[in-house]
Amino acid sequence: MADPDDDDAAAPPTRHPVVDWLEAAQLAPQPERPCSYLPGKIARERAFRAERLDGAGYHALMDRGFRRAGDVFYAMDCPDCRRCVPLRVPVATFRPTRSQRRALRKNTDVAMAVRPPACSEATFDLYRRYLRHQHPGSEPDADYAAFQAGLYADAVDTVEAVYTVGDRVVAISLLDVCAQSVSAVYCFYDPEQARRSLGVFSALAEIEWTRQLGVPFYYFGYWVEGAATMAYKAAYGPHELLRDGRWQRRDAPRSG
Repeated sequence: MADPDDDDAAAPPTRHPVVDWLEAAQLAPQPERPCSYLPGKIARERAFRAERLDGAGYHALMDRGFRRAGDVFYAMDCPDCRRCVPLRVPVATFRPTRSQRRALRKNTDVAMAVRPPACSEATFDLYRRYLRHQHPGSEPDADYAAFQAGLYADAVDTVEAVYTVGDRVVAISLLDVCAQSVSAVYCFYDPEQARRSLGVFSALAEIEWTRQLGVPFYYFGYWVEGAATMAYKAAYGPHELLRDGRWQRRDAPRSG
C-alpha cells in the first residue's frame, strides 16, 4: 500500500508544458505540396520552430505524432490521407529476422562509437555521395550550411553514431536521445560499402545500444503504408504504431 504521506506515490503523471502550449496554439496547416512518398497524393504539415526543447518535451511531442527537421517540429496533417504513421520498437521484446541477422554477420568488423555531433566537410562529403547513390542521375542541392542546419541543429539532445572499419568511416547516424526514447533522425553510408547492408546493421546496432542504455523505445519515425522506400521499417518487430492517439502493437513479418 502506498504511504499516504508520499506525495509522489499518489501524484498523476506530470504533463509537459509543451503539450498544453501545443493544444492552445492551434497550429495553422502549412501549404499543400505533392507527397514525396505516394504519387498523386497531397502532403501537408502543422509545424512550429523552437531553438531548444528538452528530451521530455520532445518525447511528449513524438507521442502525438510529431517529428523534427533541424529546429522545425512538425506533424503530418494531410487533407485526404492518414498513411504516415509513427512507428517505434520496444527494445526489450525486439527479435531480428533471419535477413537482419545476416546483416549482423556481414558487419562483424564494423565498430560503432557514439559521440557528440561533430559536423565536418568530410561528413558532408559522405552525405552527398550517399544521396547521389540513393538518387542516381540527380545532383544533391544541399550546401554545407543547409546540411548543418538540417541534421546538426542543436534543438534537442542529439548524438552521432559513427560506424568505422579500421580508420575508415563507413556510416553515420544522428539520434535524438530522451529518457524514454531514442529517435532515429537520419543515417547515411558510404556507397562503396552498399553490399554490407549498413542501413539494416546500423538500425540493429542502435536498437541494441538503446536497450543497453535502459531506454525502452527506439523510434523509426513515420512508416508510410504503400510507400516502397518506407517498407523496411515494418520489418523490425514486434513494433508499435501510433493510431488515433494510442500505440498499438503489431508483429513484423518473419519470412525474411
